[in-house]
Amino acid sequence: MSAIDELLRRNAGLTERQLGDRSTPQPSMRVALLTCMDARIRVFAIFGLAEGEAHVLRNAGGVVTDDVVRSLALSQRKLGTREVMIVQHTNCGLQTVTEDGFKDELEQASGLRPTWSVEAFREVKDSVRTSMNRVRHAIYLPHTDLVRGFVYDVHTGELTEVV
Repeated sequence: MSAIDELLRRNAGLTERQLGDRSTPQPSMRVALLTCMDARIRVFAIFGLAEGEAHVLRNAGGVVTDDVVRSLALSQRKLGTREVMIVQHTNCGLQTVTEDGFKDELEQASGLRPTWSVEAFREVKDSVRTSMNRVRHAIYLPHTDLVRGFVYDVHTGELTEVV
């Protein structure tokens, strides 16, 4: 059985649905949360979120990219969010690659060099600061004053705010 088949089997067997308001696409807490795609980060459990409370954006590293700005622009301008929470984490896979090294690997395998940035980093706090600054200076976002960043420790569950 494939992983997708297993997920479909689990979905069909759900008897208890998550609590939350599904009546509107506007998140009731008016917050957008960006984090990494890392499977160890259980976003709804970590923050006690119910469905309908927050927009949750995920990508490799939880970094602010052009596509994240696109999503935040829609989230803020059309769906009412006012705050942005950025949560990156310890022991991230992006800390194990380099920008040029990964691009070289992809170019060698495909014959084409990616035009996008890998966003590799060594120090997670520096990456969080960079992402917060990108939100604060994004010309498409009307709400850039309530932006906070954190590092989530994947081993202890502790959140540390980055200032």
